[in-house]
Amino acid sequence: MGREEQIEEREVLDSIFPDEIQDISETEYRISVLLDIVNDDGDESEPPTILLQVKYPEAYPEEPPLLDLLPIPNAPVHSLFSVASDRESLLDGLKDTVEENMGMAMIFTLYSTLKENAEQLIAERQAAVRHEHEQKLLAAEREENKKFHGTPVTPETFKSWREGFRKEMEALRIKQVEEDEAADKKRNRGKDIVVQLTGKQLWERGLAGKVEEDDFEGDDGLVEDVEDLKVEG
Repeated sequence: MGREEQIEEREVLDSIFPDEIQDISETEYRISVLLDIVNDDGDESEPPTILLQVKYPEAYPEEPPLLDLLPIPNAPVHSLFSVASDRESLLDGLKDTVEENMGMAMIFTLYSTLKENAEQLIAERQAAVRHEHEQKLLAAEREENKKFHGTPVTPETFKSWREGFRKEMEALRIKQVEEDEAADKKRNRGKDIVVQLTGKQLWERGLAGKVEEDDFEGDDGLVEDVEDLKVEG
């Protein structure tokens, strides 16, 4: 009874897969499983093909068929799928289908389940690659946006900026004073001479207050001289 069912199933498979099935013996054959993959933009990989190898035990379909998965010889390498790496997980994914179909011809059902599981595996990996790419683009965009937003102003950041700004301005003022003094000495061949300073120069050198005090003291001396003249007269 088992052999008759095997021959009948095989005839049906020949009509479904006229070009995909290849005999190894009377009870063993291989079916090419071409995966339908939608590549992402820029991905020109060829869709992978799996060889589903089937061997009937004597009591099949009352016993499960012996299954194996093989790669196509010299097939192009696919970046998201490898028969060698994915073989065990794909075979494990067929166990439930075998159990559910015991006592019945099941090879076409196993073919369909294998094809669907492999395509789903690749689709999940494609989604992971797209997600990773999108995250990189978002990270790059956030970094680019930082150039336009700058640092948020808070009381703390403003205080820090103000202190730094004042130090910078004081350093520039001192540098300018030193440069002016050096230029004066150079013009006068290194001699220290009294130079009438402008109001700006007095302020830059911190002498404005001192000059006013000196002027005031000079006025007191002038008043005393005038009083002495009055007494003598």
